[in-house]
Amino acid sequence: MQNDGKTGRYERILWQLQELLAKSSDPVARMATVAALLHHKQPAFSWTGFYLLRDGDLVVGPYQGPVACLVLLPRHTGVCWAAVDRGEPVVVPDVHVFPGHIACDPRSRSEVVVPLRDERGGIVGVLDVDSTRPAAFDEVDAAWLGRISALISGASGTSSLAG
Repeated sequence: MQNDGKTGRYERILWQLQELLAKSSDPVARMATVAALLHHKQPAFSWTGFYLLRDGDLVVGPYQGPVACLVLLPRHTGVCWAAVDRGEPVVVPDVHVFPGHIACDPRSRSEVVVPLRDERGGIVGVLDVDSTRPAAFDEVDAAWLGRISALISGASGTSSLAG
């Protein structure tokens, strides 16, 4: 998708999410809503969801798509952990060449992961999106997904989600 079209789609999604999330301050409800809307509005997304830090592990949270890895192991390996460890989004055009990639769905070809932060800026998890298409994501996706993940801490914060 051209970046102009992609940006326009994300703008519309962000607007919809702001309207929907105004109805709930619960972070789990917010994550479920974000995952569902993104997954159904972005045709390249094959898995869309959250992994939350719990007692030093990344544990699956609300998501849409095929069954997920319940706990991402080993620690500090794979794309999700890279986003946590680096504290910034990670865009992977080809997951098969990413060192330590954890394949929850063998059909996954590319991935983008952005840190999920609480109201104080601490990382409490990640928003993870996979695609069966190679090179489906770029910095435009990372930037918009970062803006969208920031909506989770909205009214109540996500600090209660940290383990």
